[in-house]
Amino acid sequence: MSLPPAAALLSWYDRHARRLPFRVAEGRADPYRVWLSEVMLQQTTVAAVGPRFARFLDRFPDVGALAAAPEAAVMEEWAGLGYYARARNLHAAARAVAARGGFPDTVEGLRALPGIGPYTAAAIAAIAFAVPVVAMDGNVERVLARLTAETRPLPGVKPRLAEAAQGFCADPAMRARPGDFAQALFDLGATLCTPRSPACALCPWREHCAGWTQGIAAGLPVKTPKRARPLRHGAHFLLTDATGAVLLRRRPPSGLLGGMLEIPGAPWRESAWAPAEALAHAPLPGLRWQRLPGVARHGFTHFELSMILFAATVPRLAPPAGMEARPLAAAAAALPSVMRKLLALHESGADGDCVTNDREV
Repeated sequence: MSLPPAAALLSWYDRHARRLPFRVAEGRADPYRVWLSEVMLQQTTVAAVGPRFARFLDRFPDVGALAAAPEAAVMEEWAGLGYYARARNLHAAARAVAARGGFPDTVEGLRALPGIGPYTAAAIAAIAFAVPVVAMDGNVERVLARLTAETRPLPGVKPRLAEAAQGFCADPAMRARPGDFAQALFDLGATLCTPRSPACALCPWREHCAGWTQGIAAGLPVKTPKRARPLRHGAHFLLTDATGAVLLRRRPPSGLLGGMLEIPGAPWRESAWAPAEALAHAPLPGLRWQRLPGVARHGFTHFELSMILFAATVPRLAPPAGMEARPLAAAAAALPSVMRKLLALHESGADGDCVTNDREV
């Protein structure tokens, strides 16, 4: 099928473009800001990204500042945004960009940087360097599936949708404004061509949409059912002192939550932790640990996590090797979301059962 005219979408965008903190109204966009916003927006909502984007720029105003920062500082600034491999890759890519003296201005060059995949490379190339390429995110896939009335399920049909989308690159209006076109597609999917109850009556491409013509747009794209995520169990130990400091440790640099601070605990596993068994993993022996009521739940991409929490207090913390103490408020700001849920459980918990780990661990 023939694709709808880019000019119609751009005309709509000129009237209805979202005002976002990481967009520029006029002129060429800064590739650093485009890159940072696109990485932050992966698996995170626009509402959540807005204030964090500004805060991140205050601390790391350009790619040189980010490259020069310690990785731990970058990881702590990312705390709460989730998917922490993004922050590690962001830091590694900043160092690569600084070493070469600036961002590459091609899709291929951008893809060679750590953590930059096909979508992010295309978005930066289009928005910051005016390269005529279509960046395929979930919004754009949904728009293309409806335009073409594609009834085969995602994710298997992704390559076909991407191939169809690149047909826009031959449109003179798109080639004249590739950055605006990319953002117009994002906005169309985010505001009109939404997952549920699309506002087809307001769409600038309605008359060109095969899904709308056939009356099936709202049911597209078809998705392969997801498998249920397995459940894992954790047990953690919140140790505080009279000054309000809390004991923390840093996770290994690679793997899930790599390099992030955490509340010490037992390994996450498939079977639930019995209190007596969990105490073998308490950070200090001989303390009276209070098992708090309730559990903290957190969802990762590939599994669900259920955590129990023990709490204890000492007059003054003397962190063992590999651990550190921080004021509770400062710790909360540096901890990932999964650990903040344990703090919330602690704040809401009533008196629990006290148990003691008297043996050396």
